[in-house]
Amino acid sequence: MRILLAIDDSEFSEAATRAVIRQFRTGETELHVLHVLERGRGLPSSFSFARGNTYGSQFLSLSQKARAKAAELVERVATSLRDNGFQVSTAVMEGEPRLAILRCAREWEPDLIVLGSHNRRGLDRFLMGSVSEAVARQAACSVEIVRCSAAS
Repeated sequence: MRILLAIDDSEFSEAATRAVIRQFRTGETELHVLHVLERGRGLPSSFSFARGNTYGSQFLSLSQKARAKAAELVERVATSLRDNGFQVSTAVMEGEPRLAILRCAREWEPDLIVLGSHNRRGLDRFLMGSVSEAVARQAACSVEIVRCSAAS
């Protein structure tokens, strides 16, 4: 079985990782751990166009730090999965999370996508959307959405 495990640096992704370890057999499961970096999240859009000046170099420095932190995150999760006997590959992609997860799924062709749910409701859900819901609706394969209480 091929599983795409989409993670961020949250307790929800930790729950999804624990659920994979608990539910699947190591010899029969190949995992691909994906983290999506949202471009310039929390930064003024003008930073991305400022090349060769102070703002441009600050933006590049922040981007490099974010990419390094993302690489550390996927490697930490991959190490935990390998320590539990799974075959694991990793990736860090940039873009809008739901679109990047779906793009990775089209390219890697998993049997299952596993991701955590942030349980957003009301205005938060309206403003931020639901990545897990969008992936579940649009993915070509099955999707398992893990809630923290279900994986504890």
